Amino acid sequence: MRSQALTLQSNETAERGFVMTLITSAAVATALLLGQASPSEAQARPVTFADLAEQVSPSVVNITTNTTISGRTGPQGVVPEGSPFEDFFNDMQDPERGAPRQSSALGSGFVISADGYIVTNNHVIEGADEILIEFFPGGEAGVPAELVGTDKNTDIAVLKVDLSDLPFVSFGDSNATGARVGDWVMAMGNPLGQGFSVSAGIVSARNRALSGTYDDYIQTDAAINRGNSGGPLFNMDGEVVGVNTAILSPNGGSIGIGFAMSSAVVSNVVDQLKEFGETRRGWLGVRIQDVTPDMVDAIEGLDMAKGALVTDVPAGPAEDAGMLAGDLITSFDGIEIADTRELVRIVGNSPVGKEVPVIVLRNGGNVDLTVALGRRETSEAEAFPAAAEPETAPHPAQVLGLSLSVITPELTEQYGLGDATGLVITAINPDSDAATKGLIAGDLLVEAGRQPVTSVDDFEAQIAAAKEAGRKSILLLLRRGGAPRFEALLLD
Repeated sequence: MRSQALTLQSNETAERGFVMTLITSAAVATALLLGQASPSEAQARPVTFADLAEQVSPSVVNITTNTTISGRTGPQGVVPEGSPFEDFFNDMQDPERGAPRQSSALGSGFVISADGYIVTNNHVIEGADEILIEFFPGGEAGVPAELVGTDKNTDIAVLKVDLSDLPFVSFGDSNATGARVGDWVMAMGNPLGQGFSVSAGIVSARNRALSGTYDDYIQTDAAINRGNSGGPLFNMDGEVVGVNTAILSPNGGSIGIGFAMSSAVVSNVVDQLKEFGETRRGWLGVRIQDVTPDMVDAIEGLDMAKGALVTDVPAGPAEDAGMLAGDLITSFDGIEIADTRELVRIVGNSPVGKEVPVIVLRNGGNVDLTVALGRRETSEAEAFPAAAEPETAPHPAQVLGLSLSVITPELTEQYGLGDATGLVITAINPDSDAATKGLIAGDLLVEAGRQPVTSVDDFEAQIAAAKEAGRKSILLLLRRGGAPRFEALLLD
């Protein structure tokens, strides 16, 4: 039997440094004989994991997938009749030589209900023509599974087998109180196709982000290898706090840096896949960006870099609730927002249609709003259509290192401005603060100091007002290719 791994770097790169691997296999079990915990807690460490392993093992499954791969039919070029290569090309295109072949892969999963629902990773079953389930030794083997639904964003898939009265496990609390850094955890799965295996370790870190929008990974040093993908990460109560998904490794094997998608994310995705066969994520309907330290002084009422700064509010839930570009979202549904990543994750985990209290910082004071969330999958693309990047072209003139011009038909055509309003940046002083912030020719200056600008005089007036107020920087609203963003430029 063969196992597969999805590696995010080439083999050549892997030889020189670390690679991130999506695991499709795992590690041999280790029963740890350990002493006492810290005197401050006076709490006994587990003497053995045997009881826990015996309790949860019947709910863990091995997964085998079979995929039909079309055979190559040989070179498709036209060979002149009578060519010395004619026979060679005909042989290469022989249908028997290009016959489809079967590819197999291995992974892991776990049963979450007595009627046969199983959770695994999307990359374990993606593209498979046949999915077979093997239960713990003594149970069923080779049971066909039906794909219920998948979510590529979190790499989660839900399967269903036609069996009943199955032993199953439940999701536990993967939040800060339920899966603390240093807590014991146990991983189970099918490492390297070796069959059911157990490994133990601790929660090494929380809230890790690898590459996805909704990433919320638990990092663990429990041995995880290829084939563990989709397998459960248990707490000491036998609850699933994560789904083993990826490892960081220089060679594709475990070095004690593994990642499991937290149950806080997975449980919500699984519920949606079971009910709808797809995800239905909440949608706030704004473009946002993180607040940088140099923006703090430019945003009235803000004392530290936190929250999610709204750059654009198209027609949708946020606009209906009265949210404005320039608002700083500091709280969503009672949760204090640290940055955009946290807000995106919380909104995405919220039910479509839910009315959510939101607090924004506006003009130095808090404003309470209530937003009825839309659905991201159906609304986002319509509200934020992809826009082409404008071409750049230099031009002289200077205010804070910016060369500015009113909008003209020539500039509208050159930079694709459409019916936009504002000032066109035609060049950047390479020694200016604007250059370090990544501004380019073709950017459109829409607001300065939260006020619209349509002339250089407007811009200079806002600069003077900011200086008079004792500010060290001024907040600008810019658009590039139709996409808005805020930047704070130094006034000196």
